[in-house]
Amino acid sequence: MARFCLLGVLIAFYMLAGAAVFSFLERPAELQAHQLWERRLRSFSHEHNVTCEDLKSLLRHFEEARTAGIRTEQGRAQWDLPGAFYFVGTVVSTIGFGVTAPSTTTGKALLVFYGLLGCSATVLFLNLFLERIITLLSVLIFWFHARPSRHSGLEDKTSEGNRNEEWKPSVYQVTLILFFTVLLFACGTAFFYSAMEGWTYLESLYFCFVAFSTVGFGDFVSSQREHHEDTRGYQVANCLLMLLGVCCTYSLFNAISVIIKQGLNWILRTLDWMYNGIRHNRLQFGPVFQLCFSDSESPISSYKDDTVYRPQMQTGHIMLWCSCGPSAIGKCLCRETKVETIYQVKKDKGDSQDQKQNRCSHERNVVWANPLPNWPN
Repeated sequence: MARFCLLGVLIAFYMLAGAAVFSFLERPAELQAHQLWERRLRSFSHEHNVTCEDLKSLLRHFEEARTAGIRTEQGRAQWDLPGAFYFVGTVVSTIGFGVTAPSTTTGKALLVFYGLLGCSATVLFLNLFLERIITLLSVLIFWFHARPSRHSGLEDKTSEGNRNEEWKPSVYQVTLILFFTVLLFACGTAFFYSAMEGWTYLESLYFCFVAFSTVGFGDFVSSQREHHEDTRGYQVANCLLMLLGVCCTYSLFNAISVIIKQGLNWILRTLDWMYNGIRHNRLQFGPVFQLCFSDSESPISSYKDDTVYRPQMQTGHIMLWCSCGPSAIGKCLCRETKVETIYQVKKDKGDSQDQKQNRCSHERNVVWANPLPNWPN
């Protein structure tokens, strides 16, 4: 429960930090785009003698038409068999670019149940893929780990076999290999999309991350142009690249989540250690602050015979010594607790008349901090 709450708090702070950064970066561009659009709208309305209200009404109709696949530039069909297959692929993989969406009521209702079963099956497929890729990487890492020991005949084979059986690959090694695998795959795929779609390399690399991580903003969507050099071949290659990219990125995310979980455990252990340390120090030094002692004035001990004495502080020790009167039972008035506590006082008969004093020991407030050998009895 503590790890769950800590993760939720960290995600919330992470999102707030990301929102602040992206707002700082993107908000000026958004304001400039709005200003540019208003200028163009007024200019077009003035040149063609069309009111802004009529022009905005036309634009609203065009936005509704985009849902049905209407574009300013002619693209490929959205709901033929290849287009529909591309759509359901974005649904079950949870990418959801948003360029295609059902417009009929029956299609929207069917999508709910279709996506429920399809997304569940895809998650199962990704988990099975993750198990096999982790097994493969573990075998490869184990092979490289055991390879040097085969060539060195200095150790006993039995102990070497036992050590190899106990050895397991580190999650950091697996994560590092997955990271470089995904990075190389995305960089290679970006060259392919850049050549086929006419995007810049950075735009293609950005599209690969958005698609493979199943974020799917929809600002860049592959296989939407009407004509390619080899349309069918490109569509098949696009689906395979999407599937492989999503599987590899999903595996990387799971490996990173294990590291995040270890980090959360470390934070919780650190907080628990700090709490226990503070609690231990508070229990150890708490009685010091409860002593009836003040730097400006020593506490006063009063007794039944109205004799008042100042306590004597033993230097070098954190201990309160109260000088008590001759009566057998006295009262120590503690100014800090404001509670009148009765203590049993022993009378020293062997002392001289001048030294007849009883010592009132406040056992509850005695702290044995590095006692010296000559601690008084």
